[in-house]
Amino acid sequence: MNWNDLLRMSISNLRRRKLRTFLTVLGVLIGTASIVVMISLGLGMQQSLYREVEQSGGLTTIRVTGAGAGEYMYYSDDQEESTKYIDDKLIERLAEMEHVTLASPVYEMSVLLLKGQYEGWAELVAMTPEALQSLNIPLAEGTLPEENSGQLELLYGNWILTNFYEKNSYEGYYETGELPDIDLMKDSLFLITDQDAYYNSQNQSFGDEGMDGSSGQPQKGAAKHVVKASGLVEGGPEDYNAYSYYVYCDLSTLKQLLKKEYSGRAIPGQPTTQSGKSYKELYYSYAQVKVDDIDNVNAVASAIREMGYGTETNAEYLESMKSQFAIVQAVLGGIGAVSLLVAAIGIANTMMMSIYERTKEIGVMKVLGCSLKNIRQMFLMEAAFIGLLGGIAGNILSFGMSAVINFVTGHGEMMGFDGNISYIPLWLVLLSLGFAMMVGILAGYFPAKRAMKLSPLAAIRNE
Repeated sequence: MNWNDLLRMSISNLRRRKLRTFLTVLGVLIGTASIVVMISLGLGMQQSLYREVEQSGGLTTIRVTGAGAGEYMYYSDDQEESTKYIDDKLIERLAEMEHVTLASPVYEMSVLLLKGQYEGWAELVAMTPEALQSLNIPLAEGTLPEENSGQLELLYGNWILTNFYEKNSYEGYYETGELPDIDLMKDSLFLITDQDAYYNSQNQSFGDEGMDGSSGQPQKGAAKHVVKASGLVEGGPEDYNAYSYYVYCDLSTLKQLLKKEYSGRAIPGQPTTQSGKSYKELYYSYAQVKVDDIDNVNAVASAIREMGYGTETNAEYLESMKSQFAIVQAVLGGIGAVSLLVAAIGIANTMMMSIYERTKEIGVMKVLGCSLKNIRQMFLMEAAFIGLLGGIAGNILSFGMSAVINFVTGHGEMMGFDGNISYIPLWLVLLSLGFAMMVGILAGYFPAKRAMKLSPLAAIRNE
């Protein structure tokens, strides 16, 4: 018998028992869909991670931090600092390092934004023009902040308006579902950097004690700086990206503003001596270093660590996260594989029942000279067809389930992901089809072997 004869007989045998074939295929369908959807959830999270890494500078970016960065450190006037801080001298050293294409300081601070009856919190990120351009921030309108413009210009993230609330009711977007009546591109806002002074003055206006516990002592009010928008990040209040939470500005302009406001006193978040005196220069939150090639990232990061500074690379972060995602995908895939195991038992049961029903047919085939190899191939082909049909139907169902999952989760927004939470690549489709067929063949192997061992005469006499 040639392959065409085997194929025709296999299809004919499956069509003769439509209900049984359908139920067996249904088991494979459910098992395949379970595996594909489960793995697609892990792949969706992994794709979201890749996008965030790309948005935060790609795999050639190194974040340089000082030991104990972000902490309030105090020293006596003559005490040598034991903490490495990010300053302009370090930036110059980093820029001169081999394979470094860009070294930029970054300064972050928490600020308040005021407009009429509204006030809101924001994380202000000050960077050089070169560093801002390297981020490739998607803009809905406007431009990046100008350098040394004289007035602080802000690039607002698309989620900033959700942080505003009414001063009287303390209700905002997450309580009312409505954004405040503020046009960030057109309206000028007040920016406050000294939040302690602002809230102390607010408490005193109601006759309460200040935040420092004093009462009856007039506190100096916080300086209010008029700011305007340079641009808006692309997206609405439900569209998440790596820039949604932040407000960006030019570093040199912010430094001038802070030095003028805090003349003779320490800037909030900056280290001071034991006597409370501030240092002459501004220490940055961290430095952003761009390397010319991904192969040189580890060498540059090692050299920076030898200088006594901490480093974080997206490549290291990605590797650690990939190992975690591999575990997640294995667990999810294992859960789905249980369903396919049940389907394999169903295929084996179907093929065994088929042998009992076709005993005489098998005996006739043997008497007519059909080889044992052809009989085995026929049964394995039937089992493979069941696996293939279930795999195709399972993948169709998987795409439907994936679309529903992405729709219900707002394409990842409700889960905090940048993009679809379920992602089904072509290789997963092909792999699942091959796996379903393999399960069918393995499940049909022992029934096929049993069919080969049947005695021709005993099979013919079988009623």
